[in-house]
Amino acid sequence: MLPLVPGTNWAGNYRYRSADLRRPTSLAEVRAIVAQADKVHVLGSRHSFNDIADTRGTLISLAALEPEFAIAANGRSISVSGGVSYGGVAQLLSPHGLSLRNYASLPHISLAGAMSTGTHGSGDRNGCLATDVLDFDVVLASGDIRHCSPASLGDDFAGTVVSLGALGVISRVTLAVVPTFEVRQNVYENLPWHAFEEHFDEITGYAYSVSMFTDFGPGGIDQLWVKSRVGDRAPDDAQAFGARAATGQRHPIRGMDAINATAQLGVAGLPHDRLPHFRIGYTPSNGDEIQSEYLIDRADARLAVIALRRLAPRLAPLLRVAEIRSIAADDLWLSPSTGRDTVGLHFTWVRDQAAVEAVLSEIEAVLAPFDARPHWGKLFVASADRLRGSYPMLTRFGELALAWDPDRKFGNDFLNRYLPA
Repeated sequence: MLPLVPGTNWAGNYRYRSADLRRPTSLAEVRAIVAQADKVHVLGSRHSFNDIADTRGTLISLAALEPEFAIAANGRSISVSGGVSYGGVAQLLSPHGLSLRNYASLPHISLAGAMSTGTHGSGDRNGCLATDVLDFDVVLASGDIRHCSPASLGDDFAGTVVSLGALGVISRVTLAVVPTFEVRQNVYENLPWHAFEEHFDEITGYAYSVSMFTDFGPGGIDQLWVKSRVGDRAPDDAQAFGARAATGQRHPIRGMDAINATAQLGVAGLPHDRLPHFRIGYTPSNGDEIQSEYLIDRADARLAVIALRRLAPRLAPLLRVAEIRSIAADDLWLSPSTGRDTVGLHFTWVRDQAAVEAVLSEIEAVLAPFDARPHWGKLFVASADRLRGSYPMLTRFGELALAWDPDRKFGNDFLNRYLPA
């Protein structure tokens, strides 16, 4: 197998340092590559905006592996290879009348990558995507396969699901699934800030999944995306909060063509065609951008947004759009939602790395009183000490990673910065 040059991430703001990218087509190839490498790491869908997926050794893409799709006899779970995208999982499930409980805004991201970084969708009662992981297999530094489950690992299982790629190559995952359902998506515009502050809990609990898009300026919430399960109690009209119903299809970034956005205007569709913001068959979002996200305790959401609004003039030249979403608490050690019901504050920036990093320093200072946790796969500038304070189990995870990979074969610059030595 000839090595390939990895190039850049999806957004083009990061160029991989590795000069060796492998695309194995079988698990046996994956195991051989890992066993023979001095340094190795998995490269997913390239939707990370920092160096979390890089290495100075060999990168492995799992995209060419067969999905190895199987449905459990009871119909409540599936087994699939780690390299498949969430859109790919949805398309495998749909003919069988099954679905995942939730999806992130992009269906293009890989299962193993989203799992390893605690990536999430939206919804007061929806945990991050990794909370659907029931068990998984990982290729260890030796090339051997280890089965990871609550039964085999006990309490440590919660430390292995969101693993930042530090434990090995996630080759197979078992996910909980549900009977499929239909979702209607409606967009409302111009929600005033006073309504956001007075009715925040009502708004995020308004439907199965709710997203708010803003620039933090005086205009309030520019767009409110409401995704309701068909058959649930129909939500009241969001115009009661002072917003107005959109009269056409919308893109989250004002002025952009909405052709790649999932269908709106209340037209019912399957979960993978409504819960993500972007359609499976289209280029997601803008591409020429940088993304950051900070996750805070839900109880602090109003005050944190008020604090960010003071930065609006500073953000304006760089910010394409910001998104506010809710995520349910979980017990996964390195999940950004561990231990608390959470609100995500997501930023999509123009692609100006130095300018964005400068404003991130200001944002992190403003959000410091709220113990903001950065999304592992997005751009942030927080120090290792800051992250260890925000993630109570980070030191314990570092010990676990060292026990599993004592020679740090899966280590890289990112992990060296943030995990204990």
